[in-house]
Amino acid sequence: MRARLTRVREEVAKAVVGQDAAVTSVVIALLVRGHVLLEGVPGVAKTLLVRSISASLSLDTARVQFTPDLMPGDVTGSLVYDSTTGDFSFRHGPVFTNLMLADEINRTPPKTQASLLEAMEERQVSVDGLGRSLPDPFLVAATQNPVEYEGTYALPEAQLDRFLLKVNLDLPEREQEVEIIRRHAAGFNPSDLAAAGVAPVASAHDVLAARHAVAGVQIAAEVIGYVVEIARATRQAPSFQLGVSPRGATALMNAAKAWAWLSGRDYVTPDDVKALALPTLRHRVSLTPEAAMDGAGADNVLQGILASTPVPR
Repeated sequence: MRARLTRVREEVAKAVVGQDAAVTSVVIALLVRGHVLLEGVPGVAKTLLVRSISASLSLDTARVQFTPDLMPGDVTGSLVYDSTTGDFSFRHGPVFTNLMLADEINRTPPKTQASLLEAMEERQVSVDGLGRSLPDPFLVAATQNPVEYEGTYALPEAQLDRFLLKVNLDLPEREQEVEIIRRHAAGFNPSDLAAAGVAPVASAHDVLAARHAVAGVQIAAEVIGYVVEIARATRQAPSFQLGVSPRGATALMNAAKAWAWLSGRDYVTPDDVKALALPTLRHRVSLTPEAAMDGAGADNVLQGILASTPVPR
């Protein structure tokens, strides 16, 4: 089961070059019922990455382009009047899938952004007083552009806190970019993943079974204390006006457990916590205006906290 899930990276690499960390992040999120925020400039294969992961796991997927005129019902579904019966029936929205790609989520107003809150946290959609359960597994992979802010709506802290991980997709290295161009010159078609050789290597059943294995991963009291100390240090850091909440500390623990299991261990080490600290915490903190003006970045401050927090032996 572990081998099948780790093979997902190999399959995705047939279509996407140089984004192994992002693939692993999505797999980790699936294993602990989380969601992922992918941030990167246009053209770094954010959409292709999600589609390739879905194909390699044989999961149902849906893509929603978030725009300023998108309404909540366009995402969750709504009641539709049936003239033949004279009754209202519920028409399912694209959120009723295993892997939902929320493309450019920050381009839609807060009202539509908020329509995902219940789905992401409760795994259901409430319409007309009735809760309708979403498929399991269910993951929202949202994308946003970090450099273009005109016509966008920043995600509020409550929404950001629903994402287990925030992954920054950087521009490729020169060798990786050469490989990307070479593939396209050879006829690679991003719309035809089967032709690229991407095939299912695991299934939803594997993901659900792996969750039970991850839940059984042991974490010592000293490592739990290490997670708490990191979270508390973010609340006391002068550069942060908002630190990590207990939900963020819990997310870090769960992500570390999934990474330990994928690494072949049934226990968590402090190195597992360090490896997942930045993607788990960077979107849960907020810089003070003074720190932002001085050019400080959330990642830099977090790295300083990790360097100064005593590591349990």
